[in-house]
Amino acid sequence: MNQNSISRYENGTREADYKTLIQFADYFDVSIDYLLERTDNPKVNR
Repeated sequence: MNQNSISRYENGTREADYKTLIQFADYFDVSIDYLLERTDNPKVNR
């Protein structure tokens, strides 16, 4: 993934698809709910 794509996600001009959300969550070892700001708890329930 290039810097341009990441910048668009950060600025809200583009939304990540399901596969990308999973990749981000796995990379940062956080839950998808945490990425989507649905919780303040970054812990992954596995």
